[in-house]
Amino acid sequence: MKMRALVLAMAMAVAMPAFAQTDSKSTDAPEEEAPKLVPDPVLFESSHKGVFGSERLSYRVEAGETHINNAEGEPAASLFTISYIKENAGAQRPVTFVFNGGPGSASVWLHLGLLGPKRAEVASDADADDGAAPYTMVDNPLSILDLTDLVFIDPVGTGYSRAIGSGENKDYWNEEGDGGSISELIRIWISKHKRWNAPKYLIGESFGTTRAAYIANQLTTGDVDIALNGLVLISQALDYEGSTSVHDNVYSYITYLPSMAAAAQYHGRAGAGIPQDQFLNEARAFARDEYGPALWKGDRLSAQERTRIRDRLAYFTGLAPDYIETSNLRILMPRFQKELLRDKGVAIGRLDGRYMGDEADDIAETPDDDVSSYAISSAYSALLNQYLSNDLNVEMDRAYMISSEDAGEQWDFRDVPEGEYWEPHYLNVGRQLTTAMRRNTSLKVMVANGYYDMITPFFDAEITFARYGIPQERVAMTYYQGGHMMYLNEGALEALSVDIRSFYADRLEDRRPD
Repeated sequence: MKMRALVLAMAMAVAMPAFAQTDSKSTDAPEEEAPKLVPDPVLFESSHKGVFGSERLSYRVEAGETHINNAEGEPAASLFTISYIKENAGAQRPVTFVFNGGPGSASVWLHLGLLGPKRAEVASDADADDGAAPYTMVDNPLSILDLTDLVFIDPVGTGYSRAIGSGENKDYWNEEGDGGSISELIRIWISKHKRWNAPKYLIGESFGTTRAAYIANQLTTGDVDIALNGLVLISQALDYEGSTSVHDNVYSYITYLPSMAAAAQYHGRAGAGIPQDQFLNEARAFARDEYGPALWKGDRLSAQERTRIRDRLAYFTGLAPDYIETSNLRILMPRFQKELLRDKGVAIGRLDGRYMGDEADDIAETPDDDVSSYAISSAYSALLNQYLSNDLNVEMDRAYMISSEDAGEQWDFRDVPEGEYWEPHYLNVGRQLTTAMRRNTSLKVMVANGYYDMITPFFDAEITFARYGIPQERVAMTYYQGGHMMYLNEGALEALSVDIRSFYADRLEDRRPD
């Protein structure tokens, strides 16, 4: 797909006949719509100092808007970014572009959770809700700002980013519009800051990894070739089939099982006395070699086979054999969240299975909400807004959208141009990553997985990256004692930061099990 600004359709003007007389007061004459005013982009600059990776450095922050033009050269979108730039940085200093996922999420999570110079502090052991203000913001010496400049990008509809002029938000709520606008922003940024010959990286989380894959492909195959040095994919979501727990998606029963085993062991319902690595390797082998084939047999399983599969599922998940039998050997993740600790009257989190939420309806089939989301979101929202105002001197006339429900609900997942035949299917950008890596033989990838991530399971990451022709020698798989946002756990935060540093230094080794 060509890298370009999003192409918007122009309305064709209908010319009036030369002899026609028009009355400016006539109600029959079509009224011309007044053009939308396009405000000038704003920019807020500030200077700071900090210690990162044992290095004391001075840096400046550029927080502001970049206008993205449409095919007619008119501003159609305004992307808000926060750039951390080392003072007196040379033309070859690396730069990393960062975004979260959703779709519909601003970059706040990676910004205040992992990479920025300041960090939101929440309960590391997932044993407390964030409550109400005041919250705690601390310095983040683990930030990689000593290694690379950081550019946090909020896609259209998130943060302060929006469509402007003749553009509409929905024009960017699809792969082509989203990828095209962010790719163009990257081109504008490296041109403005004279970094064409600098190493370039993308860091994305969740749908942000989907975005990173198709942007890497667009940058590599587009009109303006921008070769990337590396991608850091946190809680990868390249193939949605393996991370969509719904009835009749047989593949998902297999991919989610080891994550269920990890959560069950964490909460003391399975794997007692067994080292985690050993228990999860057993779960992987069972899911791949026994559970999958049994599911394919379906009702043709013998009674003996069925009993064995049921009992093994009980062994790994901690669920009662009768419940598994009633579920027809097929356990949906939302049901598992509610059932695992039902006797305690709590449901476990989806983003992070370590969390427990006390819900009013103890008989419900699935959780009412995700405790691992609402247990931290208030702190991140308050601290990000306070930080923008107090530290970065940002003054805007609209709210900072931490998460856009409209973007998520209205996102167009079609992967063919409008008007072409298309049938719904699971989103998959695996082959786009393959293309980017095979055309750019220097592109390497780090895939970070949380054991207690109940949305994008680590076993799915292993299966995904073993397929599609992705060059295995340039992929490093890493694992952490946390969930979807593994950096919420301080031990995982430190380990992840060390691994990212090793990745940038080209010293990180793949850790996936044999």
